[in-house]
Amino acid sequence: MAPLIPQPTDTMRHLTPRVIVAELDKYIIGQDKAKRAVAIAIRNRWRRQQLPPELRDEVTPKNIIMIGPTGVGKTEIARRLAQLVKAPFLKVEASKFTEVGYVGRDVESMIRDLTEIAVNHVNAEEMLSVQAKAAEHAEERLLDLLLPERPGPPTDRDDEAVGDRLEEGDDATEQQYARARERFRRLLRDGKLDDRSIEVTLEERGMPTVEVFTNAGIEQMGFDFQNMFERMMPSRTVARRMTVAEARDVLTQQEAENLIDRDKVRAIALERVQSAGMIFLDELDKIAVVNRKGAGPDVSREGVQRDLLPIVEGSTVVTRHGMVRTDHILFIAAGAFHAAKPSDLIPELQGRFPIRVELDSLGEAEFVRILTEPENALTRQYAALLETESVALDFTPDAIDAIAAVAATINQRTQNIGARRLHTVMEKLVEDISFDAPDMPKRRVTIDADMVHATLKDIVEDEDLSRYIL
Repeated sequence: MAPLIPQPTDTMRHLTPRVIVAELDKYIIGQDKAKRAVAIAIRNRWRRQQLPPELRDEVTPKNIIMIGPTGVGKTEIARRLAQLVKAPFLKVEASKFTEVGYVGRDVESMIRDLTEIAVNHVNAEEMLSVQAKAAEHAEERLLDLLLPERPGPPTDRDDEAVGDRLEEGDDATEQQYARARERFRRLLRDGKLDDRSIEVTLEERGMPTVEVFTNAGIEQMGFDFQNMFERMMPSRTVARRMTVAEARDVLTQQEAENLIDRDKVRAIALERVQSAGMIFLDELDKIAVVNRKGAGPDVSREGVQRDLLPIVEGSTVVTRHGMVRTDHILFIAAGAFHAAKPSDLIPELQGRFPIRVELDSLGEAEFVRILTEPENALTRQYAALLETESVALDFTPDAIDAIAAVAATINQRTQNIGARRLHTVMEKLVEDISFDAPDMPKRRVTIDADMVHATLKDIVEDEDLSRYIL
């Protein structure tokens, strides 16, 4: 079936692998192999859309496993990639799932969650597309509330002469009403009536309390209970007093919801999930079985892998918005794989992740680049935050080097958490400045290497203390 509206993949003609990598470079330092792998996977989606229909369905996505320690950019690559291509995206930890029959979430819930995300995105797009028309309808409703009731036709027409005079009077009254309505319309658009209080009648639907006697929640049962109950329960009206400005927003929202075709929204969302959905499956190594003893938690981990297999291979999942086929959803898995290896996964699941990319550990040189090069660099973030207090915060080049050296040293001595160590180091470094910023007489602060060493010296030298603070 042809897409109902242009899909995210239709706008990807100019997103070549080189362009995708360049966009990722703005936020992520290094990891060129991983960036190239995801860029090719995304470009292959556009290529698949150009194929004849009989061949298009045969081309399945090449799922990826990213291997690397925490804090090296695995999640950030997937998140920025989804933002770039505007695809339905979900991040989920493999360790949160349990085998079917155990208390916990089953693997199909991630498809339901992804579908819900897509429906919300499409709903927001449709709301935006009807916003102008909804605003017009809301304006007419406001004018109806602000003006007296429109004059109606005369009821006594027994006498023809009297009727003629009444019709002439009615015409004059109608013209006066139209002029008054236009005058109020101008005042309303100019914002001169925004503070006036009016009573607005809103429609509300009562929702019954439902108890679900099952391990799975109501969202996992595959039925649209919410809409079903909305159709069953009668609507009721509630009168609320509010200002014209508040009423305009409420009525515009209500009119926009009335203008949206819910069936169209669901059809578009399901199409996007099936053709452009992305799921980032983190902590895949946590469900790998290193020593197969055949009992205990290993059985549950292997059970989760077997439950994941049909989802990744391609199956149909029942959601409350309709049936979703997972054949063309792109799965990007990630894990540190310290204790386990990708080969510890069951062979069938390994085969569904043909592309494996190892991400590099981050050292002092990479930390310097992370602090200075990305558009969202931490130094820029802290400077922008303090600028709201009229405090100018500057970092000298030697201060950047010192911060990077401290973070790298702590990572070597304790657990290596990659670039996340920079957040703890930076927060400790600017703690006093952030606290005193509203009361500081001096409106410019320069952080140099001496200040970095003086602030962090005791923590860095005391290894036990650094384990708790940094």
